[in-house]
Amino acid sequence: MAKFKIKKGDLVEIITGDDKGKKAKILRVLPKTSQVIVEGCKVAKKSVKPSDKNPKGGFIDKEMPIHISNVKKAED
Repeated sequence: MAKFKIKKGDLVEIITGDDKGKKAKILRVLPKTSQVIVEGCKVAKKSVKPSDKNPKGGFIDKEMPIHISNVKKAED
């Protein structure tokens, strides 16, 4: 498994893709796939079935993973 210089809670800047230039916090690091989940970036709509937690069902916004090569530590 690879080691990364970025960890959960770090402030990063997105360097490629639709969210290029955004600065946000890392929510989760996925070392097996070399990806990170960044707060408010690469958001997708996900349909959810009705459950006890969400009785109506419907759609939720969910952050999707971004490859670690597409983020860098923010200069702050």
